[in-house]
Amino acid sequence: MDQSREGALAAVREVAGALRPLWLRRLQDRIDAQVARVPARLNEYAFDDQGFSPEFVQRTALPMALMYEYYFRVRAVDIERVPSGRVLLVANHAGQLPFDGLMLSMAMLLEAQPPRIARGMAEYWVSELPFVSVMAARGGALVGTPRNCTSMLQSEECVMVFPEGVRGMNKLYRDRYQLMDFGLGFMRLALETRTPIVPISIVGSEDQQPGLANWSRLGRIFGMPALPITPTFPLLGPAGLLPLPVRYHIYFGEPLVFEGDPSEDDAHIQDRVDVVKAAILSGFERGLSEREGVFR
Repeated sequence: MDQSREGALAAVREVAGALRPLWLRRLQDRIDAQVARVPARLNEYAFDDQGFSPEFVQRTALPMALMYEYYFRVRAVDIERVPSGRVLLVANHAGQLPFDGLMLSMAMLLEAQPPRIARGMAEYWVSELPFVSVMAARGGALVGTPRNCTSMLQSEECVMVFPEGVRGMNKLYRDRYQLMDFGLGFMRLALETRTPIVPISIVGSEDQQPGLANWSRLGRIFGMPALPITPTFPLLGPAGLLPLPVRYHIYFGEPLVFEGDPSEDDAHIQDRVDVVKAAILSGFERGLSEREGVFR
């Protein structure tokens, strides 16, 4: 019975695939080809040590790739600057929902040569969401603990970090393209593991869901770190969470290599963090001067 059921499901998938338009099949073929080129050490269950599954990415990446190509129309600038081996991608964070992380990960998968899986460092509360935590792990993300991040870097992975955290995601529109305070943990990890940092300036995400206010106190009642108010949310309900179709321009800065003791006092670590922040702000200046408008 199980074999017949699996055969029926395979037949349904084949028919569904055949009915897809040619351009959509070509995009899926591109995803499959890129994922196949990503080096991965898999166990007998086809997962790696952190729970990542290439097959899961092949089955689920199409909606994100469509958003990358046709909704946000992402432009990845100087992506060839990302070195091979272990690397930290340190980016600004904005937009209420983490579309910036999704688009950065799609840039690394679809545009980088060779393609890379950008391992995301999720907030602690993500691990408490039913199904979401498992899906995040299958897609390459883990809860952002120092231990998890160190493990991935020691495995020569590409890890993306958003040091503004929730502060960045929920910044108000008047604060767009300004950086909130950075946590210092990523710099200590970079020093400990001798990992180069590539500063990433994402232009567009700061405009996708303009924050008018943040009812954080009410949000905590519902177990959320914040409750942003935008022109469309909560007015339009769940539909109000859809971001505006702004154009993303992702600028990859020159790799930065830092030396020193990871246990140094905060002031000395902050000096190095400020160098990364300055590089991201420089990318903002370039991106805002080059783009022709929010939607172009």
